[in-house]
Amino acid sequence: MRRSFFAVILLGVLSAAPACRSQSPTVQAPGVTPAPAPAADPLPSWNDGASKKAIVSFVTRVTTKAGPDFVPAPERIATFDNDGTLWSEQPIYVQVAFALDRVKALAPQHPEWKTKQPFKGVLEHDMKAVQAAGEKGLLEVMAGTHAGNTTDEFEKIVTDWIGTARHPKTNKLYTEMVFKPMHELLAYLRASGFKTYIVSGGGVEFMRPWTERVYGIPPEQVIGSRAKVKYELRDGRPVLLRLPAVDHIDDKAGKPVGIHEMIGRRPIAAFGNSDGDFEMLEWTTSAPGPRFGLIVHHTDAEREWAYDRDSHIGQLARGLDEAPKRGWTVVDMKNDWKAIYPE
Repeated sequence: MRRSFFAVILLGVLSAAPACRSQSPTVQAPGVTPAPAPAADPLPSWNDGASKKAIVSFVTRVTTKAGPDFVPAPERIATFDNDGTLWSEQPIYVQVAFALDRVKALAPQHPEWKTKQPFKGVLEHDMKAVQAAGEKGLLEVMAGTHAGNTTDEFEKIVTDWIGTARHPKTNKLYTEMVFKPMHELLAYLRASGFKTYIVSGGGVEFMRPWTERVYGIPPEQVIGSRAKVKYELRDGRPVLLRLPAVDHIDDKAGKPVGIHEMIGRRPIAAFGNSDGDFEMLEWTTSAPGPRFGLIVHHTDAEREWAYDRDSHIGQLARGLDEAPKRGWTVVDMKNDWKAIYPE
C-alpha cells in the first residue's frame, strides 16, 4: 500500500545519508540570433560548467523571439520542488522538525501523550519508539499537531515557528539554509518572463506563510500536500477549519496531478532533487517543444550533505539512472556551485 506523504516524512527522521556522483548533459543553442545578454552574470554562484551553460542556453532559446524555440511569456511555467531542491532537507525534513516541536508545545494540553505512543517517544526523544508505532502512529502525530486549527491560526503558528526555529547541525534559521544558486536561478527565470511555482510533497499551508519572503514565490504559486478543510461560523465569524484528513498527496505521481489542478498549464521546465520528483520531470519534459529538466544532486558532504541512492530522505536512484537518456541536467553541488548558502 502506498504510504501517505506525512508518514513518509516522519519516517525520514530515522536515517542519514551516504555519498554520490553525477552527470550534466549540455543543451546546445540553435543557430539563431540570441536575445541580448544581461549586463551582469545572472548566476554568479554557479561555476562556468555544463549545468550553468544548459540553463542559460535553454532560457536564451525560449526567450529569443526570432528563434524556432521561442515560448510566449504566459507559457513560461517553471516548477520547483522545495525540500532538497531549494533548501536543505537533512537530517530531517523541516516540516518534521515543526511537527516534533508542536508535540512538545502542545503536550501540556494533552497529558495522555506522556503514556501514549508515538507521542511519548517524541517527548522522550525516543525515535525507535516513534518508528515502532508504524504509519498509523506517525499519522496520529501529524493529525494531532496539524489539525484542529483554523487556517488563520495555523498560519500564525507556522510564521512564529519558522521565524525562530534553528537547524540542529548548523544553528542557522531554516530560512537561512536556502540554496544561494537556486535563489539566483529563480530570480533569473522571473527576469526572463517565467512564472515560478513550488510543487512540493510538503504541506501547502506549512509553506505558504513564508515562501514569498524567502523565495519571492507568492502563496497562490505554491502547490503541496493538502489537508481537508471545511467552512464554518465561529461566533458569527466565517473561518476555514483544518480537518485531520488528507485531501491531496503532492508527491511522485501526485505532482503532475497537483500542477494540472492548480495551474492548468504544463510547465516547460521542472527542477527537483529526488525520485519523488521523477514524475514531475517526466511529465514536463515529455511534451512537444522546448523542455528542460534539472536534478540537484547532493554531492557536497563538507558544505552540505552527500546522499542519493541509499538515503531515506531525498532518495535519488532512478533519476540518476535515467537523466542522461532523458536529457536532464544533473547539478553536482560540490563542483557546480561556488556557494551553498547566502553569506
